[in-house]
Amino acid sequence: MALSEDERAERLRALRSLLDLLRPAVQADGGDLVLVRADVESGVVEVQLQGACSSCAISSTTLQGGVRRILTDRLDWVTDVIGGVDESVDPEDSMALGTGGYVPRYRHL
Repeated sequence: MALSEDERAERLRALRSLLDLLRPAVQADGGDLVLVRADVESGVVEVQLQGACSSCAISSTTLQGGVRRILTDRLDWVTDVIGGVDESVDPEDSMALGTGGYVPRYRHL
């Protein structure tokens, strides 16, 4: 069954909104999370980690354990998440952008 234009637009809006919630954690370490493409009919989403993520040892964990898990858990139409890192950035420049391994800071009450 084909999706209506409204259903396609709603799926894309929900995807972009969820990615916008995830981006600050990646940006805190000098990286970024970018939507490359999304096939809202088949459920395949492609994202790319950029910036400091290019040299980060846990970038594949971020993609698989974080981004993929969250997108498939929260958007029931997402069937697969393809991801990679922007390899056009020089490794030394990438390392200078951030430290990697985002650790959230919690306020003690």
